[in-house]
Amino acid sequence: MLPASQDDNRWSVPISALEHFAYCPRQAVLIWQESYFESNTDTVRGDIAHEAVDRGGKLTGRDGARVWRSLPVHSHRLGIHGVCDTVYRCEDRLVPVEHKSGRYVQGGPADVQVAAQVLCLREMFDQQIPQGEVFAGKSRRRYQVTVDEALEERVSRAVEQLRVRIDDPVAPQPVNDQRCTRCSLRPGCVPETAQRQTIDLFTPRLPRNHDD
Repeated sequence: MLPASQDDNRWSVPISALEHFAYCPRQAVLIWQESYFESNTDTVRGDIAHEAVDRGGKLTGRDGARVWRSLPVHSHRLGIHGVCDTVYRCEDRLVPVEHKSGRYVQGGPADVQVAAQVLCLREMFDQQIPQGEVFAGKSRRRYQVTVDEALEERVSRAVEQLRVRIDDPVAPQPVNDQRCTRCSLRPGCVPETAQRQTIDLFTPRLPRNHDD
């Protein structure tokens, strides 16, 4: 992580880490504190989906809008930084678009990620940017994400909570729920240990029979 600014003692939080944290705090800590990462079919599919936007540069869209690909963004106020997959500028209106290879879940981690991008662009360009978008590869369509006060507060809380977690030497406990099913970090996370610990703590032990 990088300093938020020259006059700021905080560390700047990567926007992609916020998405990981919104999905699973343990996942975020394993990646950003312990530098642990594994690839699976989902992560490879995501890398392939990002190949076009990762080239960077400017172009003109079919509707005449100017498009920036892989645009670096930051917010000194929040202490966050990252890269927008694409940013559209049409009639002086900026719209960041986050590309996902799978499906879109309203209110999910992608909303936190694109909202953080919107907040960065608002600060950098001093503009009112009401929303961003998430492009879901599975449905091949864009979904609008309105960045209101509630979502802005959610991003702000996630930033501070992630900072606390990163500084904590003890990683969050595994959740061992449906989120783990397709998580690429499962081999190193070992979420099954959470269930075993629960059994050990709450299963009463029967007294031994001294006659055995």
